[in-house]
Amino acid sequence: MLFFAASCLMSLKVTMANILDEPLHFPTSGRTANNRFLKAALSERLTQWDRLQPSRNGVPTERLINTYDKWGHGGWGIILTGNAIVDANHLEGAGNMIIEKSADSPWRREAFKKLANAAKSDGALVMVQLSHGGRQTPIAINEHPFSASDVRLTGGAMGANFGQPIPLTTEQIKTEVVEKFAYAAKFCADVGFDGVELHAAHGYLLSQFLSPTTNKRTDEYGGSVENRMRIIGEVYEAIRKLVPKDFVIGIKLNSAEFQKDGLSTPDAATISVGLEKLGFDFIELSGGTYERFEWRHLRESTVHREAYFIEFSEAIVKNLHKIIVYLTGGFRTTRGMCDAIEKGATNGIGIGRPSTQEPDLAAKLTQGKTIAAVKTLIHPDDFTLALYAYQTQMGQMGNEPFSGDVCKGIMDLSDKQTVEKYTAVLKKYMQDWGERMMKGEPMRGVCEF
Repeated sequence: MLFFAASCLMSLKVTMANILDEPLHFPTSGRTANNRFLKAALSERLTQWDRLQPSRNGVPTERLINTYDKWGHGGWGIILTGNAIVDANHLEGAGNMIIEKSADSPWRREAFKKLANAAKSDGALVMVQLSHGGRQTPIAINEHPFSASDVRLTGGAMGANFGQPIPLTTEQIKTEVVEKFAYAAKFCADVGFDGVELHAAHGYLLSQFLSPTTNKRTDEYGGSVENRMRIIGEVYEAIRKLVPKDFVIGIKLNSAEFQKDGLSTPDAATISVGLEKLGFDFIELSGGTYERFEWRHLRESTVHREAYFIEFSEAIVKNLHKIIVYLTGGFRTTRGMCDAIEKGATNGIGIGRPSTQEPDLAAKLTQGKTIAAVKTLIHPDDFTLALYAYQTQMGQMGNEPFSGDVCKGIMDLSDKQTVEKYTAVLKKYMQDWGERMMKGEPMRGVCEF
């Protein structure tokens, strides 16, 4: 009897691994991801940032390239970079990558090429997440950033303060947004990336147009859902004209914003249908904004289903027919992942924070070496601690080139003593940076440990 039970368990384990290892085909570009896993974008802050040397800002360093070399040996279907900003004056976080025409140079291109090549070791499709901070640009970088409207972000979210935004004119939408995204995508194609993901979630500029909370416009870019998503269509068409046919274009979208008058799930569903008609290859669904973090379970009834936004995803996916959908946030076990796939809530699985604890988590899961991510001792709802911890782990990933063990040198957040020591170091780090930010210095880098 025990043998039979063990045999059934092994069979189930193999079946789930096989499901996760299935390839996904993208309808417009014709490209194929080797498996269902997407390493989600994470804000690395591992490039140089110096106010006095802007031409050198945002270039991938050897440390950042080493980090992606580790993920490149991790068995992922898709690897997304963190926020790469298309306008240096609207930088989400000092130390993140920048792709802008005014900063172009041969050595910048060479650095991005090295990063793309490093991340492709296992055959992953490697893509850049393109973003524009909009009103979420820290005031230390831009006192009056562009946005859809003049609605200011208040409350010192994410440890930063933000200035009064300036609404973009219709001409500026073309020159300061559409053309910059298109240039950045062409740059990515030229240096060897397989595609890009437009960041239209979590309160950044493109989502500022989508959300009724931040879009108070009365022209052709405001009002109806169709008008609010107009800018997305213009960016997509501009990119598609400049890149090869087999270049993948995806988008990250909030399934809901969870705040008064924010983007609703019905609106997200309508937008998703429109994105499919435009020709996007994939949608990555997430949720929340700087004002309302929702990288947690909203109801006890969803805990056993793991994914934070699974109920919203189900309402969106049922209207789609060919576009590939990834769901990111909360997945930790093969059972939870496979259940979401089999019930039609998603095609692919986005993994963020667990990928810095285990850069080869995708390989372990698809090969049946494990059935779950390592359970860390950081509470899943403690987003701030988790944010700094995963950034520290990314820094540790980059300290040495790949030498056979992708986890070498990464702190183990499942170890109580390690978490206690790190928390103490982080407390001092945040105190130090709090003082520096009071003097107008933008936060950058990672907490070294």
